[in-house]
Amino acid sequence: MDNNATPSVEEESLAFRDVEISHEPIELYKILKFENMVESGGEAKAAVAAGHVLLNGKVETQKRKKIMSGDIIEFAEEKIRIHLSPTSDQENHDVTGTQT
Repeated sequence: MDNNATPSVEEESLAFRDVEISHEPIELYKILKFENMVESGGEAKAAVAAGHVLLNGKVETQKRKKIMSGDIIEFAEEKIRIHLSPTSDQENHDVTGTQT
């Protein structure tokens, strides 16, 4: 067996924690804060600005980078994969979340 083989999709998916969001896009620092990967929004912004956060395998320094379903965020040895909630109905809600 080849020790350099690429992990299967099943093996790779086990390394991630799936996170559902109710709307997209959402700013990168907010994901870090809401998922308790940091203790505050300020700490999240500082971590991103310092280059400690990877987005889809690349260093991301934009604190307000727009995150979409399918994006993968890595920080402090934790990996999360973003999914849009299947029950979200963006077309019938305004910015405040109030149904229109």
